[in-house]
Amino acid sequence: MPYESVTANLWENIIASMHNGVIVVNLDNQISLMNESAQKLLSVHNEDWKGQSIKTLIPNSRMHEVLEGGESSIGEKMVISGRACMVNRTPLYENGDRVGAIAVIQDISEMDHYRNLLKQMESIIEFSTDGIYVVDREGVTMQVNTAYEEITGFRRDELIGRRMVDLMSEGYFDQSVSLLVLERKQRISIIQRIGGKKDVIVTGNPVFDEQGDLEMIVTSVRDITHLNDLRMELEKAHTFSQMQNNRYTIKSGETEQSIIFRSPQIKKVYEHIQQVAPYPTSILLYGPSGTGKEVMANLVHDLSERREKPFIKINCGAIPEQLLESELFGYEAGAFSGASRNGKIGLLELADQGTVMLDEIAELPLALQVKLLRVLQERQMRRIGGTKWRHLDIRIVAATNQDLRNLIKSGKFREDLFYRLAVVEIAIPSLAERHEDIEPLMDHYFTYFCRQYRINKQMSEETKDILIQYHWPGNVRELRNLIENMIVSVPSTMIEPVHLPPHIRDQGQFDPFTSLKERVQQFERRLIHEVIEKNSSLRKAAEQLGIDHSTLLKKMQRWDKGS
Repeated sequence: MPYESVTANLWENIIASMHNGVIVVNLDNQISLMNESAQKLLSVHNEDWKGQSIKTLIPNSRMHEVLEGGESSIGEKMVISGRACMVNRTPLYENGDRVGAIAVIQDISEMDHYRNLLKQMESIIEFSTDGIYVVDREGVTMQVNTAYEEITGFRRDELIGRRMVDLMSEGYFDQSVSLLVLERKQRISIIQRIGGKKDVIVTGNPVFDEQGDLEMIVTSVRDITHLNDLRMELEKAHTFSQMQNNRYTIKSGETEQSIIFRSPQIKKVYEHIQQVAPYPTSILLYGPSGTGKEVMANLVHDLSERREKPFIKINCGAIPEQLLESELFGYEAGAFSGASRNGKIGLLELADQGTVMLDEIAELPLALQVKLLRVLQERQMRRIGGTKWRHLDIRIVAATNQDLRNLIKSGKFREDLFYRLAVVEIAIPSLAERHEDIEPLMDHYFTYFCRQYRINKQMSEETKDILIQYHWPGNVRELRNLIENMIVSVPSTMIEPVHLPPHIRDQGQFDPFTSLKERVQQFERRLIHEVIEKNSSLRKAAEQLGIDHSTLLKKMQRWDKGS
């Protein structure tokens, strides 16, 4: 067999076995050779392709340019049969004459996929909030993200390509988790000193190849300062969730906490609070019990820039004196016998950047008055058993029903604390002093409790008159509680004077010498309402009452008009 034949066969075998597609065309741009890889790419079978123009199989082919110009085209990207390809085209010569052209086609669609995937992974690493540090199996730095640079202050160009052993000897780290992972081949976490000034938590994760050999170590780095902040927020959230009663905190903005008034006295209070609420100054609310000091404290908070921050309400008279200090200031682990092993955050610290209402401030023990004064003066506090001073930014709204100036004279309240608390003094008048507010408050709470308990009831005009004339020694709280009591306790849909408590009914303006006709009308009205309540329709109620349906309608229309 001649040498040329052996060589030709060898080249044919080489071309046939190539992973890349190979296509040879003659001077007429007709296909004279195509290997199996090219046939698979173009989805052609048998040998139907022989002699066909390459444009038939690849409409966007540019082989004719190589045939005409005789110049090679290297590394051109094309889409062939819906796949991204890299094409090299070269003229084909025989004995010095150009006899055709050859194209080598590489399918790069998978390469593009993996390249895009690699870019995505690099983006994920780069934008991670944790610092990422990657070394290879030799302990040489491969990759560092921006978060790592920001946490440590080291630039990636200082680290990439450097061995961890050398970086340690130069003082970049006091120890390397990567070297520990290389040695033990398992996940390891350590606290590392960065640059001799910052502590971080470092976790090294080994990455193994398919053969089970260690390929690289990926290390995540997080600043402990950030973790401490998260722990503090978690501790605050947990403490908030454990608050069970109103001596600590209540939600503001509820319907029953609305500011309802018609009197000029409360209008003046409302305008005063609107004026001072935006400023962080301390406020002292004083007035009889039940006048709505807590509602006014809500208003102060809601009108301030702290409205989105915590609002802690503390009843100084409701917490036992021996517990009050630890509740206010918190304590460190093991501060005293019976203390939680994890310590406890105090209510003042919980309210940082928010508002604290100290209700019944006159009940605060003198020893705690001293500590509270220090908080107000220095804007910082220290937990029981602790050594660390904690900065506090809180606004104090104090409330009392006692005369603090008289308590100062008797030595039961500190004068310096009084002046710290009473930068702005606001007096809340009793309900008896603002008679105009009784009716709107009564209507508000009646509607509120009917809606809350899904009860449809009415109040007779006689009952309203008695309540309006009552002197309300318990103020708004007494009015609210009485309305709720009548809504849930009175079986009738119409609340009449007879349903009122004796001490209110007797002190009211109800005339015992009402005429017989008026008393009969009152009885008739109450009886009809009770029958209507028990029947599904007005027609059935009329039948039970023994009157015509039209007569019943006329009576109800007359009552609705107030005649």
